Amino acid sequence: MSQSIKAKIIKISNRSERIKEFRLGENSGAPLPSFEPGAHIRVSMLEDDYRCYSLIEFAPNSAAPNEYRIAVQLEPEGEGGSRHMHDLAEGDLINIEPPRNDFVLNEKSPAILLAGGIGVTPMISMATRLKALGQNFEFHYAGRSADVMAYCDELTAAFGDRLHLHFDDDPETALNLEHLVQSLPDTHHLYFCGPPGMLEATKSLAGAAGIAADKIHFEVFSTPTTQDGDQPFEVELVSDGQVFTIPVGQTIVEVLDKAGVDIMFDCQRGDCGICQTDIVSGEPDHRDMVLSDDEKASGNVMQICVSRAKSARLVLDI
Repeated sequence: MSQSIKAKIIKISNRSERIKEFRLGENSGAPLPSFEPGAHIRVSMLEDDYRCYSLIEFAPNSAAPNEYRIAVQLEPEGEGGSRHMHDLAEGDLINIEPPRNDFVLNEKSPAILLAGGIGVTPMISMATRLKALGQNFEFHYAGRSADVMAYCDELTAAFGDRLHLHFDDDPETALNLEHLVQSLPDTHHLYFCGPPGMLEATKSLAGAAGIAADKIHFEVFSTPTTQDGDQPFEVELVSDGQVFTIPVGQTIVEVLDKAGVDIMFDCQRGDCGICQTDIVSGEPDHRDMVLSDDEKASGNVMQICVSRAKSARLVLDI
């Protein structure tokens, strides 16, 4: 894992009833690592846990920024990460990891940016970069109502008529997702981030519309969660025959990494594809956002950062 940075909370601002913005600086006052649009940082929580938050930029990013800007939406039914963040105060110190980017912007192509709820955060940096480059883009931001959405005024001021706000409680502005996806120009790339239901619907519509896979880009915010009926299972490694038990509440990646097994992984949210692993035998329980329906049905590969097993044992080509 990357070396952590001791960051100080410089300022906390309320952006809606449930969304707080945090401005973070390096505790010693030194510049922070630069980042590209779509990048996120990992913020350490209690008990060796972490959460990922996209970096927000309303102005072109400098090579050595003095602060990072993130937004956190309180999730009352979540696992406590957002509550932990919302309980912090200005002046508190937190550990963060340097920026990573699994949601890379193709700056040479026009774009449709689609955000749902707190999924707006990575899109702000993308829109800022595209505007600075003079690139053609549209920015669509959808939410249940105007009062629960963050940054509406700032976005309107920054992006003007390239911004389209969609409120579910207003029939005149409510997002027509099917029309938006089906009318995507051939020259444009589609970027989207938001709740799981929106991501699945957008992926499905994009596939049905015949949009090329290399023009579809998305970000997943959620971390692996325990589901009803989860059971422990075993993983056997082909390379040396080692067998590991994967308990409820832990992932294959977490168990193998802790045991010192050399594996490749990054996002740990099931959306980057780096940890994809061949299955020799056993039945996977797919929980990723990367594999197609046909790939999942084949049972030949899986994303070991989020997916589990329906069988008692998986034999993996590791």
